[in-house]
Amino acid sequence: MSGYLVIVNTATERSRTHSEALGRTLRGTAVVAGVGYGPALHARGEVSPSALASFGTGDFLGVDEALAAYDSAAAQVAAGFQDKAARATGHTAEVMAASAGLATDRGLRGAVRKNLRADEDLLSSVHGAVEQFAEAFTQMGGLMAERATDLRDIERRLVARLLGEAEPGVPTPDRPSVLVAEDLAPADTAGLDPSLVLALATERGGPTSHTAIIARQLGIPCVVGVTDLMEIEPGTPVLVDGTQGVVELSPEPAEAQERSEAAALARAAHDAWTGPGRTADGVGVKILANVADGESATSAATAPVEGVGLFRTELCFLNQSVEPSVEEQAAIYEQVLRAFGDRGHVVVRTLDAGSDKPVAFATLQGEENPALGVRGLRLSFGNPGLMERQLDAIAAAAQTTGTETWVMAPMVATVAEAADFGAKVRSRGLKAGVMVEVPSAALLAHRMLEEVDFLSIGTNDLTQYTMAADRMATDLAHLTDAWQPAVLQLIAITAAAGREAGKPVGVCGEAAADPLLACVLAGMGVTSLSMASAAARPVGATLAGTTIDQCSEAAELALAAADPESARAAVLSLLG
Repeated sequence: MSGYLVIVNTATERSRTHSEALGRTLRGTAVVAGVGYGPALHARGEVSPSALASFGTGDFLGVDEALAAYDSAAAQVAAGFQDKAARATGHTAEVMAASAGLATDRGLRGAVRKNLRADEDLLSSVHGAVEQFAEAFTQMGGLMAERATDLRDIERRLVARLLGEAEPGVPTPDRPSVLVAEDLAPADTAGLDPSLVLALATERGGPTSHTAIIARQLGIPCVVGVTDLMEIEPGTPVLVDGTQGVVELSPEPAEAQERSEAAALARAAHDAWTGPGRTADGVGVKILANVADGESATSAATAPVEGVGLFRTELCFLNQSVEPSVEEQAAIYEQVLRAFGDRGHVVVRTLDAGSDKPVAFATLQGEENPALGVRGLRLSFGNPGLMERQLDAIAAAAQTTGTETWVMAPMVATVAEAADFGAKVRSRGLKAGVMVEVPSAALLAHRMLEEVDFLSIGTNDLTQYTMAADRMATDLAHLTDAWQPAVLQLIAITAAAGREAGKPVGVCGEAAADPLLACVLAGMGVTSLSMASAAARPVGATLAGTTIDQCSEAAELALAAADPESARAAVLSLLG
């Protein structure tokens, strides 16, 4: 199981010596459970200094010629992303397609042209334009802040193309390896081969970053937000523990090898799980899939899942400037519903547009704090027709396919909002629910369930709003961990309300994909867990090896803990 630890370092040289690194344990945020072990090997992802020196300011006759060179490079970069998108599925494909669009973005091109006309050379013009947009994205926060990383990755690729070099990125290991990076762009993460990359750790990022989500989709053990990670000297043996959220430098070799092999055996056992979701003593906990469109739904249907717990409808429309008609929307929704027509119900989320997921025909522009602004259900306040038309389209798709269809609204904060939404959905013959993402919805869960048929806890946003911390901020990754006791307390309140009302309460945030946390959630009374389909087997297998009494005890331990680290440790000690 040992191999190379590949470190992609885009930062400056570090001064820490090898001896200083020995025996250290670095801590981060656990994202995907598992263990990887191997020696460190540095690889650089930048263009060569000699090529930069040779290119200089470029030998262009004017702005038009320089801009033509930029256009050619941008087209090549976009084509590379499109090719990766065509070979990927789910979130990975979505991110690659978005990056392709960003590489040829007219606004970015306009900024480059403006800089060229100000007598800047081409490379300086590209850098200035990228930094202008990256700063704007960073200020937006949330998932939009991740676009800053994407932009800088695009800049590296553009520069390489302009210099006539191969695009930088993660090198392909020639044997099983563990990948460590300051940060990884989606293009880097999307191209990882799980058979060669045993684990992944990054210095930046949070539990819901692109890196984390794609690593989870690929099933690669992962730790993010690891301070001082890039100070590791080449050749240093490293163990990455994605369950406990630690990176151990120069561990005892025999012990590290044993842990790595044990983790591999556990993964093999997980891969053999075929469902359905239930504890060792037969208590049912449905394992569902998160999907974005018909293609991802078709792929998810091959996994041992019992339906769809989250259909992110807004992801179907990120590149559309005009609202599709009811008929056009219905055709899109039908693709997802048909994929699961005989597999269980599909939970459709109405547009979660706004903030970090701008949809041109729905998102309110110019908000000072969009994460706390007009997003999700709130879009219908000023544009009720938007919601009505989407519900009509969902109802039409449900009638055409015959698939059991549940509909839920995001960003519900009051009982009145839940009542209004529930009435609209039920009038169309569908089962109505709301997402619990705002703390007020959790605190009033018992009253929410008087108005709707089910609740679905979105742990990504619930954690962000409970802890008052941007879920994309690396420095706050410890706060945006779903293992935070305050977040778990709100989940427990919501699950208890579901038990009292006799109605389903699911979890559809990234927390559902954590096998250890899944046991905690089941112990609280959560009735379903929805996740990237790749996570279904490890979650389902872990539940299958745990009794409901053990899950309940795990929940008590997690709720009583002082912080995420001690919560994980206590539950891990109990469940092994």
